[in-house]
Amino acid sequence: MYPKASLYPIAFAALLTASCAATRPVHYYALAAASAPTNPARPDGPTLLVGVIITPESLQDARIRYRAGANATGSYEYHRWAERPGAMVRDSLLRALRVSGQYQRVLESSSSAIGDQMVRGKLNEFAEVDDPAIRTPIKTRISLHLELIDTKTNRSVWDHHFEREEPASGKTIEDVVQSMDRNLQQVVNAAAAEIDRFLAGR
Repeated sequence: MYPKASLYPIAFAALLTASCAATRPVHYYALAAASAPTNPARPDGPTLLVGVIITPESLQDARIRYRAGANATGSYEYHRWAERPGAMVRDSLLRALRVSGQYQRVLESSSSAIGDQMVRGKLNEFAEVDDPAIRTPIKTRISLHLELIDTKTNRSVWDHHFEREEPASGKTIEDVVQSMDRNLQQVVNAAAAEIDRFLAGR
């Protein structure tokens, strides 16, 4: 049987490690709001609701995610988004749809909000992507599925999958954040344009 005294240095080292980890600062990152001017609303246009963007369990907290190779995934414990990814995508989509000027109003869906159509979707991926085997530059990838629901019939009238990669200019976490910012703006602008085009043709 080992002497009890031999456990003390190990216990002390564990406490010291836990103490250092507990005091390490967590860094938060916010994506920049789109600066494009909003066009005047159409008085005779439809009212569009933007519903919840659901996410898999891996995206339900604010930690910045990464994918290494084909299968390995992880997250940065001390680098986090200021909001959850699903909320950031929803806010960006709201702004992009309001810019178009094709609608009387664009609102967040709620129990009291009334609209003609509702956009909702699922964010499947929102992560840094790196392939260490071939040393490609770091990229970010967004995979987003959206559908448009006719609120009178509660039926889906349009759906589309958007997937896009955006290279990062370097390998720091700030480079990853800037890449994701550019990537998300391109994705939501493309989504807003597709929704505008579909509703204009109805």
